[in-house]
Amino acid sequence: QVQLVESGGGLVQAGGSLRLSCAASGRTFSSYTMGWFRQAPGKEHEFVAAISTRGVSTLYTDSVKGRFTISRDNAKNTVYLQMNSLKPEDTAVYYCAARRSWASRRAGDYDYWGQGTQVTVSS
Repeated sequence: QVQLVESGGGLVQAGGSLRLSCAASGRTFSSYTMGWFRQAPGKEHEFVAAISTRGVSTLYTDSVKGRFTISRDNAKNTVYLQMNSLKPEDTAVYYCAARRSWASRRAGDYDYWGQGTQVTVSS
């Protein structure tokens, strides 16, 4: 029903910045809570950030607070993750996810997932 496509990943040095984008299909993007998760090799999906339907409320995992900013542009059907002051421990595949309900920190609560975009932070 909803297709999500992430972009913007890449290789950066520690302390650098990246902006991830997630483009969604359909005309009901504004009705979905959007989230970002990440998965490092051999690890489970980890919650990173989420944003409410109108973009007013946001949630972040403690490790990225003050460094990452989630935002959305409903007119463009796009959610963003601005990542500053990147650290090697941020290295992971980053996934965009959508849920037609209230914001959640649990990966299993999200209904739609993108293919992921690799973020690698070198020291």
